[in-house]
Amino acid sequence: MEWGIDRIMKRSRFIGELKPVLFTLPAMIPFVVFWLAPLLYVFYLSFTEWDFMSPEKTFVGLTNYLDLFSNPAFYKALRVTLLFCAGSVLPVILIGLGLALLMNGKLKGSTLYQVLLFSPWVTPTVAVSIVWSWIYEPEIGLANTVLDLLGLEKIGWLQDPKWALLGVLLVTIWKSVGWAMIFYLVALRNVPTDLLEAARLDGANAVQKFSRITLPLISPTTLFLFIVQIIGALQAYDQINVLTQGGPSGSTRTLLYMYYQSAFEAFQIGEASSVAMVLVFICMLLSVVSLEVSKRTTHYQ
Repeated sequence: MEWGIDRIMKRSRFIGELKPVLFTLPAMIPFVVFWLAPLLYVFYLSFTEWDFMSPEKTFVGLTNYLDLFSNPAFYKALRVTLLFCAGSVLPVILIGLGLALLMNGKLKGSTLYQVLLFSPWVTPTVAVSIVWSWIYEPEIGLANTVLDLLGLEKIGWLQDPKWALLGVLLVTIWKSVGWAMIFYLVALRNVPTDLLEAARLDGANAVQKFSRITLPLISPTTLFLFIVQIIGALQAYDQINVLTQGGPSGSTRTLLYMYYQSAFEAFQIGEASSVAMVLVFICMLLSVVSLEVSKRTTHYQ
């Protein structure tokens, strides 16, 4: 009798432990099929030599990685990638926060402004980039027309290696600030007003209230935007492809665009896969560093 009860208890415990797995299974299946399995396959391809068409893949070990790390073009693309991340993520967060603070005040017609500022985010990147390519046109484009009216020298926005990356960054920032603004608006409206009122009664000025109350309380939103924007910057492709195709002279070629050129122009799948794995590693590293820093800087209500 006791043996039978013991078996029933063990079975019930097993079923209890199995339930979480069963509940997560519907989410795990697409995760494994559409993310983990392709990632493992790309990791395998990075150790092979393949041209997309040959029936066989030649295993070459670490050759692709050794060739990649000895290639000056890789380090130039890595530098451009890091510059692109820094030049797009920080301005988007800072400008988005500034716009949210402005819209959160008693600004007449703020709803209309919010719609106008958010509209670039929902517009396809290809369409946005085509419009900006007209704006950047050297002779009759709006950007150089404005510079000419101001008495300044015209700029080869997409033709000059000194300015091409800035031109792409401006498009990326302009498209994303409205999206960041919306998140910050929600976060600002969730800041308890009684804390702000108590700080005012204690003699705190606007800067002190913002730095010591508002900024810490919206730090989870900042962390979220920072991580998402980093991932988006590392995956930036459409605007680069439409505006510059990685040029001129590789000044806008990021690691992702280097991957595209290796895979779909040169058909060097092994080399492209090694670039992809380095990109995945950088993305994971930046995310982990951000989360570790957030443990000391992020305040949750």
